[in-house]
Amino acid sequence: MNKVRYVYGLSSALLVGGATISLITGSPLGAQVAQNDGAVMNRVVPVAGAPASFADLTAQLQPAVVNIATRQRVEVQNNPFAGTPFAELFNRRQGGGGEAQPQTREAQSLGSGFIISADGIVVTNNHVISPPDSRAKLESITVTLADGTEYEADVIGADAASDLAVLKIRSDKTFPFVKFGDSAATRVGDWVVAIGNPFGLGGTVTAGIISAVYRSTGQGTAYDRYLQTDASINRGNSGGPLFDMRGNVIGINNAIFSPSGGSVGIGFAIPAETAAPIVEKLRAGQEIQRGFLGVRLQPIDEDYAASLGLPKRRGELVQVVEDTSPAGKAGIKSGDVLTKVNGKDVTAEQTVSFLVANLQPGTVVPVEVLREGKRININVTLGKRPSEQELAAQAQTFDPDAEEPMAPGTSDETIEQKLGMQVMPISAAVARSLGIPADTKGVVIAAVDPNGDAARKGLRRGFIILSANYQATPTVEALLAQVQAAVADKREAILLRVQRGTTPPVFVAVRIN
Repeated sequence: MNKVRYVYGLSSALLVGGATISLITGSPLGAQVAQNDGAVMNRVVPVAGAPASFADLTAQLQPAVVNIATRQRVEVQNNPFAGTPFAELFNRRQGGGGEAQPQTREAQSLGSGFIISADGIVVTNNHVISPPDSRAKLESITVTLADGTEYEADVIGADAASDLAVLKIRSDKTFPFVKFGDSAATRVGDWVVAIGNPFGLGGTVTAGIISAVYRSTGQGTAYDRYLQTDASINRGNSGGPLFDMRGNVIGINNAIFSPSGGSVGIGFAIPAETAAPIVEKLRAGQEIQRGFLGVRLQPIDEDYAASLGLPKRRGELVQVVEDTSPAGKAGIKSGDVLTKVNGKDVTAEQTVSFLVANLQPGTVVPVEVLREGKRININVTLGKRPSEQELAAQAQTFDPDAEEPMAPGTSDETIEQKLGMQVMPISAAVARSLGIPADTKGVVIAAVDPNGDAARKGLRRGFIILSANYQATPTVEALLAQVQAAVADKREAILLRVQRGTTPPVFVAVRIN
């Protein structure tokens, strides 16, 4: 889907889900049988398809679906003038001699999950248990079973890229559980049942059909490949299970497409074939490693296809390729169209990101490229995919002419306080925005206090600090070390060597606060 064509974006939907096992009082853990065991389900659902009622199926599965509630502690700035020249004045009027201490507030989130083993292993979405605010700290997770029993739980593994998380209930009891099914066998039109915790109401069951398989929502992420369903799911359903008529978990409810925030019959679930291997690795405490090309891609829409003479919805256009990335080293260039990866066609349902992410770093992969009308094959040795935070930072554009105010907490506090500016590393994206070589050694000024000495000396957002007191500053840490050394020596100013764009560097002495 082309995001430009939609007024309403894809909104995350916290969902509730679970699974069950048949419990035998006094039986050892290994003797437990999954609630969706084939022999059991044969007595619940006719082989031909959907039952006349979903009641028996629900009664069998709902004990394994859980509600998940988190408690978070968020640090908030107590001083409304923080980052401005009036900050200290406000602190004094409040009766404090120094800086006001930040306060904290409590935040909560609700979602769903399901138990996959008798010892209390729970699967949910990462966004259910990960605070959206970077300043927040997760303090506790409470898992509530269908019978209302509450347990504390711990995170044993989480993966932001796939939006999956695995929890462990703090209890030695045995629990009802369910198993993953084969989502690859799912067909459009198959009946499905979703169980979750929409809007925090508690266990809620909805039914529908599979509307599409391997649906891409246009986000361009490595796992933008969902089962689409019209079973009603809403905020609070995230992390809950999507069951087939055999009682198997074929999907994990993840998001909705909605103009209002409520269900309009377009919901998305992570396919079990994608989720199950990742869940097993998280459960075992293993690191999730994915292949990485290092290119920025654009799907081939109608206009691109017409301009290049290509079939629609086939291949992806390389917009940007980093010289030092695996793709750059292999010879892939901007303007190339990637049509196959590892022998598999690149389509809207099977993107380059998906194909590459499911391969291990170090794998040598043949990539079919269309370049100036000719098809060529290039072997690429995949690198290791960076974290989602690193990828987000790389994707950010940097406008040196933007009037960005000082934002407390986004840079090193000592540099902020002592020099009246905020600095950041020079990423490849920042280097492109500034028109400087990617290997430039320095830090870039992100914001300047308009009332500070740095601003009076003419320093602005986009200037590059190459050295401080004649010592190179290739990193923020290197600049911090020189600022601290100057403070320790009781110097009143620090000598910076700065550069704007490609103009010759100059020395500027900035007073230390």
